[in-house]
Amino acid sequence: MTIQVAKLSHPAVRDFVSAVNAHDRDAFRAALAPGATMSDDGSERDLDDWTAREIFDSHGHMEVDKEADGGLALLARYSNDAWGEMRTRWSFTVDDGGRITHFATGQA
Repeated sequence: MTIQVAKLSHPAVRDFVSAVNAHDRDAFRAALAPGATMSDDGSERDLDDWTAREIFDSHGHMEVDKEADGGLALLARYSNDAWGEMRTRWSFTVDDGGRITHFATGQA
């Protein structure tokens, strides 16, 4: 059962997923703290390169099935034009200002 984006528990994660699904680069960057980092399947990646390739240039989309850890961990069906749909896990670290400092994703 999919959780509607507006019903996601954590505001920063809600903003992140909303920006991904709207393909809104400005809103995506606004959800991230300056100097934010990310990893994919346990390997650190260049945030700008990865998000351009895996989200924005390939029309990435998240359908969240489950959340945990106060909304900072998600299980989602992620799809894009490059890879099709896959089951993925996402976890987020958020600073005191409510912006994401790190996110990690990978196949679930």
